[in-house]
Amino acid sequence: MDKITETLEKIGIIPVVVIENEEDAFPLAKALAEGGLPAAEITFRTAAAEGAIRRISEACPDMTVGAGTVLTCEQADKAIAAGAKFIVSPGLNPEVVKHCLDKGVTMLPGCATPSDIERALSLGLTEVKFFPAEQIGGLKAIKAMAAPYGAVRFMPTGGLNTQNIGAYLAEPRIIACGGSFMVQKDVVARQDWDRVRADTEKAVRLMLGMTFLRLEEKGGSRVSVMEVQNIERAVYHLERRGVSFDRSSEIREGGKLKSIFAPGAGLRLTGK
Repeated sequence: MDKITETLEKIGIIPVVVIENEEDAFPLAKALAEGGLPAAEITFRTAAAEGAIRRISEACPDMTVGAGTVLTCEQADKAIAAGAKFIVSPGLNPEVVKHCLDKGVTMLPGCATPSDIERALSLGLTEVKFFPAEQIGGLKAIKAMAAPYGAVRFMPTGGLNTQNIGAYLAEPRIIACGGSFMVQKDVVARQDWDRVRADTEKAVRLMLGMTFLRLEEKGGSRVSVMEVQNIERAVYHLERRGVSFDRSSEIREGGKLKSIFAPGAGLRLTGK
């Protein structure tokens, strides 16, 4: 897994955005980042997509911005020149995949069948998009189809919402989830950035799923023990909010982080 994919996994939810007016790109990206999701997949379905990616890349260098619905090498070149850090396509076109990989850009092609997965593996990919997720069987389909391919992990997109995204993110074979429920077209059209920010904050809270377990005594102080679905992801998001963790306090099992302490916040995270 490359660094961009690692970042997408830590972020967890990747907003899939359709922008009709590139002037909306910066305020939208700002609202997403302030809400807790410093990422966006800008779909190449509109004439504004290329300009929107360029504006976000220039004004928000900390955003992990990519291009979605990329169907041709020409579109990929435009997106990459504009600053896209990753490319996503609805299906698997070997020519486009090879083109992006030759340029050293992260590529997540859409896979919906075992044959798609085997083509992806033959091209050197182990991380792919699963699209349209809910419409072709959802999480059950991913688990069933993925069983013979132990190295492959997925970014499902299509039909995901606040009711089902938690189940997807709890599955280890899921890198991250793509969704548009925090950037609905009508909300973006009326430039309601406060709504985007609020919906993004709600999505992040749902994703982290922090649950209070108990209070513990540590060094004469009380520490709140919180259970989370994915500790690495929770640490990433809490660090973005200014929480500092003591890395020497890490407890790992089988290479996975199971517990970590944040002294200044009086907080210990533990995994499920």
